[in-house]
Amino acid sequence: MTSEETLIHVEVVYALPMAQKVIKLAVTPDMQVQQIIEQSGVLALYPEVDLKVNKVGVYSRNVKLDATVHDGDRIEIYRPLLADPKEIRRKRAEQAKKEAEQKDVATKAD
Repeated sequence: MTSEETLIHVEVVYALPMAQKVIKLAVTPDMQVQQIIEQSGVLALYPEVDLKVNKVGVYSRNVKLDATVHDGDRIEIYRPLLADPKEIRRKRAEQAKKEAEQKDVATKAD
């Protein structure tokens, strides 16, 4: 068995609003997610990535930094949310209600 056969192939991905960086690696099956991310060099390319803050996942499923991966897995580094989705929905609902009330007032005035 050659050393190539003992390696698995994975991708480390970090996406920005206008670009996505995909780094392909061959690693040993016992490597943890954090080790793979560090080996990929993505932390040097994007110093804003802090593994204590940024969540990581494999194919959109959150994983811990000490998790191991399988051949073909895609490790994703997530950026922090800029706004709380619940807060955005609440504000939209309030705005829609306000517009509906203004429309009712305008209709009654006619």
